[in-house]
Amino acid sequence: MANPGSSGSTVAFVYRGTFVHSTPQTPLQILEDALLGVDTDGKIAFIEGGQEVQRLSQIFGFSPSEVIQLGQYEFFMPGMVDTHIHASQYSYAGTALDMPLLQWLNTYTFPVESHFKDLEFAQKVYSQVVRRTLRNGTTTACYFATIHTDASLLLGQIANDLGQRALVGKVCMDRNNFVKHYKETFKESQDETYRFIKELSNKKYPLVKPVVTPRFAPSCTEALLTQLGAVAKNNNLHIQSHISENIEEVELVKELFPASESYTDVYHKCNLLTDKTVMAHGCHLTDKELALFRETGASLSHCPNSNISLCSGILDVRNVLNHKVKLGLGTDVAGGYSSSMLDAVRRTLDASKVLTIQNPEHNTLTFEEVFRLATLGGSQALSLDEQTGNFEVGKDFDALRVNMAAPGGPIDLIQYEETKILLEKFLNLGDDRNIVEVFVAGRKVLPFAELRVE
Repeated sequence: MANPGSSGSTVAFVYRGTFVHSTPQTPLQILEDALLGVDTDGKIAFIEGGQEVQRLSQIFGFSPSEVIQLGQYEFFMPGMVDTHIHASQYSYAGTALDMPLLQWLNTYTFPVESHFKDLEFAQKVYSQVVRRTLRNGTTTACYFATIHTDASLLLGQIANDLGQRALVGKVCMDRNNFVKHYKETFKESQDETYRFIKELSNKKYPLVKPVVTPRFAPSCTEALLTQLGAVAKNNNLHIQSHISENIEEVELVKELFPASESYTDVYHKCNLLTDKTVMAHGCHLTDKELALFRETGASLSHCPNSNISLCSGILDVRNVLNHKVKLGLGTDVAGGYSSSMLDAVRRTLDASKVLTIQNPEHNTLTFEEVFRLATLGGSQALSLDEQTGNFEVGKDFDALRVNMAAPGGPIDLIQYEETKILLEKFLNLGDDRNIVEVFVAGRKVLPFAELRVE
């Protein structure tokens, strides 16, 4: 189908049917009987009404007979963006949820993460988590790996080979007073971070990039945090970490960094709050701290499953949005027990309703707003919204083909429903059985049988 049209553009394929997405102005936009073409670079060449098929076929040089028609109960939506997930914790997802954050880290997380010096173990876990998240509709993931450079590079390679858009971070931590064998010296962390960034960047993977990753302030000295801030600035890199997840952690930060005004101030002083920063949790941030997030352009990743599972707190998303702080959703495996962004959507709605139960004046989030957070909001939080997040012409085609009538699927369709109802049902009831195709940058990466590993 890739014949040049009069405009010089070429299209690889064209779909006709229903498309749902978000814009900055509208949480949910439904395009019925739309025609969407994807060019040979994987970008959206056009999205217009289905009645324009003859005109568009002449401009873009495709045959109307080659247009792929969606079924009655099918629609396309943007791929979901997981703004915070620990790939290295996937092996114990669904377990170990019986203690609060700091004890949880020392009892479960650090011992498991120390195993990733074994590349065979890393290969097994990382292959499974990337495959599973793609199956679940995660087209973009912001991954924490471990302190091990070679295993972190392996995660980047696996994401690239399987076709997922990913930010991959080698974890940095030069302070760990609990599990002595799982930490680095300042020099090791600095040198290995340089090596990780250089080697991953030299791979020139089109969709996989390094992200500077101090684990969180309590596991890093101020010297290391400052150094990582400089590395990110000098190389124009993304930054990810954690902030204000639970009360005990916030108090510990006060003890460790007495010269800083707040947890947010610790990162700000070290130049770690930028418009390419995403901080997970933020349950206990003050309005003053949120104002600093807004001022610096830093974003938050809301991880409701983890916040509830570890009894950390409940983020008031409405308050964050009112402060005009960028926010996306994260699964936070394995503090969050599910690797599905659909679960993140559901827990986000639940958490908002809990806040409304506690305070009837609270403005509960709508499913349309949460749909935007899982897609466009996530791309904005990761400063990737110029490339992905919705179906705008010129953006990469990151998309899920959803079939509400998938054989053996979890949803029973009783009568004809409009698209808005079908989307709500999918967000609340759907699972990977409903996701029949996944595209990243125009490349079909699911079903895996059709995958071309390069």
